[in-house]
Amino acid sequence: MLTSEQLRTLLADLESDRIERTTSTKDTDKFAQAVCAFANDLPNHDQPGYLVIGVNDQGQPSGLEVTDQLLQNLGALRSDGNIQPLPALVVGKVSLPGGDVAVVEVRPSDLPPVRYKGQVWIRVGPRKAVASEQEERILIERRIALARSFDAQPCLEASLSDLNDERFLLGYRKRVIAEEVIAANGRTLAQQLAGLRFFDLRRNCPTHAGVLLFGQAPTFFLPGAYVQFLRLAGTEPTSDVIDEKRLTGDLITVLQTLDLLIDVNIRQRPVYVSSLREETCADYPKTAVRELLLNAIMHRNYQSNAPVRFYWYADHIEITNPGGLYGEAIGHFPERNDYRNPVIAEAMRALGYVNRYGQGVLRARKALLDNGNPPADIRPESDWFSARIDERQTGALPGGTHATTASAGADPRPAGRG
Repeated sequence: MLTSEQLRTLLADLESDRIERTTSTKDTDKFAQAVCAFANDLPNHDQPGYLVIGVNDQGQPSGLEVTDQLLQNLGALRSDGNIQPLPALVVGKVSLPGGDVAVVEVRPSDLPPVRYKGQVWIRVGPRKAVASEQEERILIERRIALARSFDAQPCLEASLSDLNDERFLLGYRKRVIAEEVIAANGRTLAQQLAGLRFFDLRRNCPTHAGVLLFGQAPTFFLPGAYVQFLRLAGTEPTSDVIDEKRLTGDLITVLQTLDLLIDVNIRQRPVYVSSLREETCADYPKTAVRELLLNAIMHRNYQSNAPVRFYWYADHIEITNPGGLYGEAIGHFPERNDYRNPVIAEAMRALGYVNRYGQGVLRARKALLDNGNPPADIRPESDWFSARIDERQTGALPGGTHATTASAGADPRPAGRG
């Protein structure tokens, strides 16, 4: 928000297209049109615009009493649904010589054209107007130029101080950038992050990928960015809970914790092969569980408030994530894949969590077959993606061959399912 001195300077420029003055406190249409015009930023100032309530046309305070109710009403302009896409704005009170004023700071939208009740409003010098066809085309072309995946978009509420710089410098940068490049690097931390699409220099804030990978509290900005783990005693969601964890924090920490959870919960059992030989087999192959979890975290919709769910039942595992198939994967899964979060996908590959793009589900299926588990039940839906893997059946050996457990004796049933 502007300081008092900065606001006085803007108010003194009577021809500026970055400020609108008014003494009215109830002309909601006028306020919303101004917000819409500033969000569209047709002159491409790439700077906020300001609606100032409580000053006259000469820029002098009118003696308005700025109440909490007035500020709440102005804040509601963002969320009442009449301005689409939703504008990014901040509302506050500023004290000037001569009285207080209410200020609405509006950031330029990354998704123009912005409309109020279906009309595209713009600033033409110091006045508002409805955009012409040509002006609207300019805004549409700008939107195409600015189009980015959600993880590459700026997280406007966050700042550089919300990131764990050691996590980036020591945990990520050292693994993906050569030492001689680091030694010769004279760029600031923000510039280094921006070079990897973790920071937006234009908006001076981290991207969503930056917050997710290095944020000190990602769920503060993206409430669904966590993994919900349940270990259940039975086979139904209503079964008694043995263990429960809410895995939060940066993605690197979450992925490391998940690796430990898988190791702790997978059981190794002796399988009787013959009177002279036993083999030890896991009830689930770690590779399959891990690949399906990585798939859920990498491809999920981070705009959703729902978490990735990792439920470990007595006889099967279920992994679900918000966000269905994306792009080319629709109609061609799993032979083709596409990336809802390409910045996160690249970071996971650079960190060694992903070896080959588009192979996660196929690797999981092979690992299940090799371990003697039934095939995975993969269910992509429009808004969700779920995977179920069942425990290795009694008597199944790696590679799909058949044996008996040491305690159960011979078991004539065929291994596998489907």
